Amino acid sequence: MDWIIRNGSVIDGTGAPRYPADLGISDGKITAIGDLSATAAAQEIDASDKIVCPGFIDVHNHSDGWLLRDGHQTYKTRQGFTTEIIMSDGISYAPVSSETWRDWIYYLRGLNGLRMQDYTGWQTLDDYLEVLNGRSVQNFAAQIPYANLRTLVHDFSRGPLDDSQVVRMQQLVTECLEAGAVALSTGLDYISQCHSPTSELVKACLPMAGQNKPYVTHIRYKIGLLDGIREAIEIGRKAGVPVHISHLKCQPPYHPEQVFELIEEACAEGIPTTFDVYPYQPGSTMLNYLLPYEVWEDGPLAATGKLAIDHIRRKAEHSFESYRLDLEHVLMAWSPTNDHVHDWGKTLQQIVSESGKDASRALIDLLLDEQLGVLCVMDEGDDRLVEPFVSHPRCMIGTDAIYQPDGKVHPRAYGSAGRWLGQFVRDAKLFSLEEAIRKMTSLGADTFNLQGRGRLIENAYADLVIFDEHTINDHADFGDPIHHCSGIEHVLINGKSVVQCRAPLDFENTNLQAPGQRL
Repeated sequence: MDWIIRNGSVIDGTGAPRYPADLGISDGKITAIGDLSATAAAQEIDASDKIVCPGFIDVHNHSDGWLLRDGHQTYKTRQGFTTEIIMSDGISYAPVSSETWRDWIYYLRGLNGLRMQDYTGWQTLDDYLEVLNGRSVQNFAAQIPYANLRTLVHDFSRGPLDDSQVVRMQQLVTECLEAGAVALSTGLDYISQCHSPTSELVKACLPMAGQNKPYVTHIRYKIGLLDGIREAIEIGRKAGVPVHISHLKCQPPYHPEQVFELIEEACAEGIPTTFDVYPYQPGSTMLNYLLPYEVWEDGPLAATGKLAIDHIRRKAEHSFESYRLDLEHVLMAWSPTNDHVHDWGKTLQQIVSESGKDASRALIDLLLDEQLGVLCVMDEGDDRLVEPFVSHPRCMIGTDAIYQPDGKVHPRAYGSAGRWLGQFVRDAKLFSLEEAIRKMTSLGADTFNLQGRGRLIENAYADLVIFDEHTINDHADFGDPIHHCSGIEHVLINGKSVVQCRAPLDFENTNLQAPGQRL
């Protein structure tokens, strides 16, 4: 055997009670579970007084570019995440064309990390996944980012797809499925797809019918939370596909029971419906999210010019005013140039006050200074509001992590797993540790059809986390977010060690080969 993990308390990922056992690993797979005291291995780990469980699966993140730029992903592996479901919110780096790739890299640089010089010529989803293959420490599986498809057959403007464009769009969906895509994702408040009516999204999902691959959505929040959920379920109903809702939570005047009633009704009707949550109430997104859709009509590269047009600038200022942001509790987290580094970590209210301008004018000028690439973090919210959601049996973890190595990012990038297992399980006792692990492993694997992942059973891939249930915790906060979780002792991916005695292995400056696989 290559490895034996001895004396651990095994939580297998199914929700079943823990049990004592040794685990044997050979050729990247689990080959034995039980008493292996009479068996030897090339390497051994003593997991006495520790939990041994499947590697965690992050079903919603923004790792698309960072897997290419920095395949180590230590901010994730040191939390125990061994698999990333990438290309969330319907926006990513592929599929693209020679006309659209620059727009997508420009638009996404505050979220996903790539720069123009990182582009190597990929166009299809398969092309991009092959570029990632062999570079990533983590496993990864791709969704089909719907906005990318829409801009290939239509462009960035509003307006319906004609019949020929629908046919071409469905062909692209099929090509992505053949390349191994596990779902189709949308972000219906983001560019291009914001113009897609429900009927168009049904047509986009039809090629997935019968494949048990879900429609995954950042719902259309601008029509209201409950109506946005109803639209998602309607798409699943008419297309014949499961539904998965991204980063689902609510605050007054909405109540969790209103949300859960819709989900349970859908499931009872035969529309499997699940959702993910990150374990914080406050969120994070790009400041350009608040701009009116007209700004993006000719694509991201033309957007700054659009803001120079008087009537669009006035509409943008009105849009900022209508959102009624509490500027005291929105932080500037990162920006692409050096002009505003001194403002990272400041509240938008501080930045507005220092500018001497009214708020909407100051914030649009900030966006123009930073070529629309400003990342923001909300730092206020009652985390107790997410407790009903994380406790729901159809909920799984999705960090929604936005990573910038030198920015003041949301602490969810570094702390999600530690907070989930420390605060919600050990401290608040919202649910058992076994149920917490199920939500982080097999539930995601089943939802996204990741064969051989998410469970500790013989012949499964050896993605493992060994942690101390008494010390696991998050240490990142809004003022100082770059702190790794405590309590994660060892992480193995496909039978290869990536975190050993709480320290990440170096795959860049050694001969070690990154063990992550394209799923």
